[in-house]
Amino acid sequence: MVIVFALKKMLCSISKEDGSDKASQKAGKGLGEPRREMWRWCSGKSTFPWFGMDIGGTLVKLSYFEPIDITAEEEQEEVESLKSIRKYLTSNVAYGSTGIRDVHLELKDLTLFGRRGNLHFIRFPTQDLPTFIQMGRDKNFSTLHTVLCATGGGAYKFEKDFRTIGNLHLHKLDELDCLVKGLLYIDSVSFNGQAECYYFANASEPERCQKMPFNLDDPYPLLVVNIGSGVSILAVHSKDNYKRVTGTSLGGGTFLGLCSLLTGCESFEEALEMASKGDSTQADKLVRDIYGGDYERFGLPGWAVASSFGNMIYKEKRESVSKEDLARATLVTITNNIGSVARMCAVNEKINRVVFVGNFLRVNTLSMKLLAYALDYWSKGQLKALFLEHEGYFGAVGALLGLPNFS
Repeated sequence: MVIVFALKKMLCSISKEDGSDKASQKAGKGLGEPRREMWRWCSGKSTFPWFGMDIGGTLVKLSYFEPIDITAEEEQEEVESLKSIRKYLTSNVAYGSTGIRDVHLELKDLTLFGRRGNLHFIRFPTQDLPTFIQMGRDKNFSTLHTVLCATGGGAYKFEKDFRTIGNLHLHKLDELDCLVKGLLYIDSVSFNGQAECYYFANASEPERCQKMPFNLDDPYPLLVVNIGSGVSILAVHSKDNYKRVTGTSLGGGTFLGLCSLLTGCESFEEALEMASKGDSTQADKLVRDIYGGDYERFGLPGWAVASSFGNMIYKEKRESVSKEDLARATLVTITNNIGSVARMCAVNEKINRVVFVGNFLRVNTLSMKLLAYALDYWSKGQLKALFLEHEGYFGAVGALLGLPNFS
């Protein structure tokens, strides 16, 4: 894995408003209210590169701001190593065998801290982070900067490694603060003319199911379900008023871990591919398997899962079930549990819009449609499941937004 980045900055002052920022043009929409979140360096000589880092249990996510308004003077003064960093990051879509730049998520020509540029999104496995730190030391990146803004559990776990191996100082930011700030900011700016938020109409009917844009101009209150290795659920009542309601240890890491044990798959993408070809009812015991049909008295349809993996107690079922069936049953089990917890939280908090985010949903349309259908069905249409295009990068963006607070 080869990913190059560095961060150097000098703070001149903090500005509460930046009228040139695209986000400020939408400040009245409620979700973003980003003018109070925007800062700029007044010297006009902001030192690049700018990064935000979210070190999760499974993936490291980076947000990288590429300036496109560099003056002739800045270009002349820019050291060669910084030029090579920008060229390397923006001219590649893959870095080694595991680093990926999600080109389709790039935000073009936005204004951040008074500078115009493009916002890039990069990810790589957390297990490769030590290699990344070692590479930083070998390339003497500590001479370019001394502080990196990072969030996520890995910001604590790997802090000593950054300091002792890479001679780099991590400034740690709260994970949930970064999640909320990043989410609100990304929704407040234009996604290249596209909608950031969407939902699935007719989720229970495959032939009619459609991805549809959703307007979040007036979002509050909002329930945010962040599905990473585990799950955290937040009730957001305003940009400054939010709390963690609850969570569950059964998340994306559970799905991949169980799939690896049950099927021998070696990646999240492989697990999802297997699940897409499987039939979960071969492993799960349904209501109709117990009652012979619907359990009408309590409104339980025959197709509902009564016992996840319940059919695996029978030898003949174990002998006939495929790896694809097991992968699908694992996906359904984890997704149903998340949906159930989210629904209970929404009811208790009296919130009817639920936004699901996190890298568990990356290329995972199966789970998104399951969540959309489950929330709509079990709430009798009172709850709506919403999704965001930049599902796993909000923490990294929130860390990026924290840069002006530290010098």
